[in-house]
Amino acid sequence: MLVHLLEREQTVWLDRERVFQFFQRPENLGLVTPPWLRFKILSPLPIDIKRHSLIDYRIVIKGIPVRWRTLIEEYAPPYHFVDEQLCGPYAYWRHEHRFDSEAGATRMGDRVEYALPQWLPRTLEVQVHKRLVRPALEEIFDYRAAALSQYFMHTVEAHR
Repeated sequence: MLVHLLEREQTVWLDRERVFQFFQRPENLGLVTPPWLRFKILSPLPIDIKRHSLIDYRIVIKGIPVRWRTLIEEYAPPYHFVDEQLCGPYAYWRHEHRFDSEAGATRMGDRVEYALPQWLPRTLEVQVHKRLVRPALEEIFDYRAAALSQYFMHTVEAHR
């Protein structure tokens, strides 16, 4: 299995505890997910996030609805948590979220390890990743970064 890596960092001017609170509410995922994915949580809300929590949701990829189930594998508030795909479009998906305090701000880090479905021949997998999957993930994470910046900027202004 060929495992790919996507890493991102972003700083917001809010304390770590407040930033982490945003991420421990799964319903906030819809605020930072691009609308073209038509994200919908299928699990009953509210979800009490903790280690071993399961979250079911649906996204739409190129017009095809895809169910996704994640397990919160690690949970250490307000420092980090890890979600891992149990069922979904990837052969493997592990997303680590880190939150570091930094002089009145929070540096958020994402580390995503993922692998495409194993039924793809290796030569085709490389091309599909390069031309379709990686650019789509970059676009999704670019959207997420912009949405988080806007959300937290408004949060900071509201608390002034």
